[in-house]
Parts: sequence; structure tokens; C-alpha cells
Amino acid sequence: MLIQTTAPTSVSIALAGSGGSGVMTAGTVLLAAAAKAGAYGLMVRTSGPQIRGGEAAALLRLGPQPMSSLDDGFDLLLAIDWQNVNRFADEIVLGPRSVLIGDPDEGEPPEVFMAMGARYVPLSLKKMAKEITGSWINMIALGLAGTLAGLPLQALLDAVRESWKKPATLEANLQAVSAGAAAAAGVADQLEKNGGAMTQLQAGAPSGKQRWMISGNEAAGYGAIRAGVRFCAAYPITPATEVLEWLAPKLLAVGGTLLQAEDELASINMIIGASYGGVPSITATAGPGLALMTEAIGLAVAAEVPIVVVDVMRGGPSTGIPAKSEQSDLSFAVSGLHGDAPRLVVAPTSIADCLDATQWAVHLAEALQAPAIVLSDQFMGQSRAIIDRPADTGITAQRLVAPAHAPDYKRYRNTASGVSPMAIPGTAGVTYTADGLEHSEAGIPSSQSRDHVLQLDKRERKLLLHDYGAYWADIEGDADAVVITFGSASGPVREAIARAAAIGVNLRLIALRLLAPALPQQMAAALKGARRVIVVEQNHGAQLYRYLRAWYDFPAPPASYHRPGPLPLRPAELLSALLEWRNTK
Repeated sequence: MLIQTTAPTSVSIALAGSGGSGVMTAGTVLLAAAAKAGAYGLMVRTSGPQIRGGEAAALLRLGPQPMSSLDDGFDLLLAIDWQNVNRFADEIVLGPRSVLIGDPDEGEPPEVFMAMGARYVPLSLKKMAKEITGSWINMIALGLAGTLAGLPLQALLDAVRESWKKPATLEANLQAVSAGAAAAAGVADQLEKNGGAMTQLQAGAPSGKQRWMISGNEAAGYGAIRAGVRFCAAYPITPATEVLEWLAPKLLAVGGTLLQAEDELASINMIIGASYGGVPSITATAGPGLALMTEAIGLAVAAEVPIVVVDVMRGGPSTGIPAKSEQSDLSFAVSGLHGDAPRLVVAPTSIADCLDATQWAVHLAEALQAPAIVLSDQFMGQSRAIIDRPADTGITAQRLVAPAHAPDYKRYRNTASGVSPMAIPGTAGVTYTADGLEHSEAGIPSSQSRDHVLQLDKRERKLLLHDYGAYWADIEGDADAVVITFGSASGPVREAIARAAAIGVNLRLIALRLLAPALPQQMAAALKGARRVIVVEQNHGAQLYRYLRAWYDFPAPPASYHRPGPLPLRPAELLSALLEWRNTK
């Protein structure tokens, strides 16, 4: 099977094994070692349908520039054992230049990998680990994979030292890393005799710039704290749980609180209550949890209470594929509430952008007194990336608050901007009723047509009139052929566009960050000079394409490239689709 690589300096590694074999730990330490060596990288976690336990693989891509997409195939698959590793055959694509390493004492490699034409090198990993008392086999694999990838041994050893939590076994496992590195020399000799050396990383010296190794879920939590969030209530759910795990101690450190609710209905109502009390609040969930929260989100719309819901999308419907990514909650996020219920929907475009996008979403929710949904997904949320330390944008939550004894106070006054001062409970002289009933400007429940239309217009107007600035989308290039995408699809789309440019085909990119409300004027400016448009997304129903057709005018009917998960979108796949579309008259 042919692998199309982007550049000889990008190297892709898959570490696979059964539950408990330590491949995720080895992958995380390998990523840290790459950072120490001056490289960037991405590590994607993949597992079977069981969520916990069972077969697992750490999929890494290392290179001299930030990585936001896996490559089209892998240079190395190192399997600690073969237990159900064949289930990852669609994800771990090998080719004639690829290397396959496994322990012969664990049996022969699955035929599906051998059929891809990779070069197989058997290596007795368990025997090597047993020769070093107290060592772990995943540290043998770390030294072996890291050295074959071109990382210096010192970077590998330093990364192990920094991450090790059991001092009694540290020395044995440092020896294991060194043993794996030494074994890599023998593997390299075999490869030279059989098709040539494996692709290696050429990262250069560390730049001196401070870098972070962070997941999208952690970044979302940090963005929330930077924006001023001080309360979180949530119920654990894959793949959003890490947001809550990260926030729990961090909120405590800044004087905030995290409460684990009994279910998603409780959590959404808790953050509405906390926000009503004046505390910027957030929850995190996945598709099934978001479905349970919809009535309460509608309450936040009607009562104009700012809240933020981070939805880490996964394969659906129903329980679906909990540990795999898919951009299939978009339609539900932008349209899934009963009644006319305008809300904000923000989609980060990368792991690093999960920080800024969540920070921005909190700011928008507070400024506009409206609920905001942050559409992340499993690929960004649970993957780890080496990124340059992001600068603090300085965006913090700013709510328009009513002072005590404000004259003629009306909570839902029909202002020109649509935003009216919100009285914090306990403020003297500005009491009002906040519930889900339609109401007058004073907050008195009303079924009168005038009040209903006035409040509908007000809630819509405040979102439409707001100045969202340039951050609403990433717009790159000025070609007359335009690719529109959002979320985690932005990474592979951006790389496919770069590959197209390298062969003389220029394309313009619009990676949307603000999905709702729609901004027709801004989109018209972004499309100026465009003659054709294609929409790229990862779901079965072309949800973004249909949403854009409903709200925006295009120079010609746009084309659509969409497919569901669980397989991630890859640059070569998109390059082929974009070239075919671009060449179609």
C-alpha cells in the first residue's frame, strides 16, 4: 500500500499492545523526549470499543513544525504483543518502507499487516526486559522506537526521569531504555540490508522557546480558568472526562469549585444556578450528555444566564463509538433546542486553539448573557501535542451588572444592543424573577404577543449585533477556489492545501471558529473573488454543508466532501479529493 509522506523530516510511529502493556505511557514519554530534542509532535490515543482495558495504540507523528494531523501512514509499528492489534489495521497503515517490530515469542504478526508489505524485524522484547530486574517492557519499546526515530538517548532518559513516579524502579527502567536504544542499532543494520534505513527525525537543536505538551481537554480547561470561570459541575463521560480531571485541582488553586453531579441534568442546572449567582461557570460533556442538557440550555437562553458547555464530540448516535472522533453533533449544537433559542457555538481548530477558543467562548457568553457551546471532539480532546506556549490573549469574562438601587430597573429591558444589566442576587433594590417562562421587560411572566416578540427579537439581536472581530474564522490565501471546514478537520485540510500549493495548485482556506450565529456579511467578505467552494467535514450527513447552504450565499452551489469517523481525515485523502474537485469543470 503506497504511503504519501509530507516531508522526509516527519516520522510516524505506532506503539501497540494489550491493556496494561504501557503503550500510552511509552507514547507520552516519547512525545516529551521529542520536545526536549527540539521537535514538535502529536500523539493520538486509540483503543477498541471497550473504552477501558483491552487493546490500545499510541499513534505519534514527530516533526520540525507543529503537528495537527496524523500522516497518511506509519514508518514504524512496534507491537509489545499482538492481542487484537489487527483491529487497528485501518488506522495503522503500513507500506514497503515501513518497519514492523514484534516479539516472536508472542506469535507471528497479523497477516493484515504483513500484506501491506512492511519489513518485519522480530525482536524478543520480553526476554530483554527480564534480563533487567525491575524493568518494564514498555521502556524497552521506548528506547527502541525513539532511537529508530532519530531521537538522542539523552532526551529519552531525561524524559523518563521527569515523568517517573516510582523512584525504586527508576534506575532499572533507565537501563531498559538504554537497552532498547542499543537494540535499535541491530535493527538498523537489518533494515540497511533490506530496503534501507527507516525515516528519521531531523529536528535540529532546541529553539529556546518554551513549549507545552498538552491535550485539547486540558487546554479547554485552562482557557476556561484564564477567562475567569470559577465553578464547574459535570458528570464524567468519555471523551470529555479529562476536562474535569484537569479542572478539579486547578479550580481549587484559584479559589473555585468543581462539583461532580449525579448526572448531566443536574450538572447543567447547577452551572445555571452558579452563573445566576454571578460566578462564570462551565460544564463538559459528550453527545449523549448534551442531549440531556437541552431543556436546561433553553432555560439559560430564556433567562439570559451565561453558561459554557464544552461538547467533546464522539461517534454517534446513542452510545455510538465513545473513544473515537466524529464531527456529528454540529446540527444538534446549532439547531437542537426547542423554540427559537439563539445560542453561541464555537469550534476550536486545533489542540492549541482549544485554549483560546474556550477562553473566547466564556467571554462571549458573559458579554452577551447567553449559553455558549464549545464543539471540540475526541481527536483534539484526548490527543496530546507539543505546542509553543500560547500568549495570554487577556480576554476575560465581562458581564454587564446592575448596580444597587438602579432606578426603574428592568432585567430584560429592550436595549439597542439587546444586552441588559443583570442583577446579581442579593443586590439591593434590583430584584427580579428569572425562570423559563416568557416574560415582560421587568421579568414578569407573560403570554402576551408583544412581550414574546419583543424578547425573541432582543435575544436574537444581541448575538447578531455583536462585533466578533477577525477571530470568527481563520482565512488563508486568496485563490478563487475555497475550502471551508471547521474543528479538527482544519489540520488535515490545511496540510492538504499546503501539499497542493507545492505542486502549483492554490486554494483558499476558511476554517470556521464561530458557527453560530451565522455572519453573512463576514462570510461574503471572506468569499470575495471566489468562483467555487467545497465544504470538508467528518460526519455522515454533511451537516456543515447543509448548515452553510441554509445561512449563506455562495458564488455557485458548493461541493461537499464528508465522511464519518472513526478513521481520522488524512492529508493525502483530502489532497486527492481537492485536486479532483479543483479539476472538475
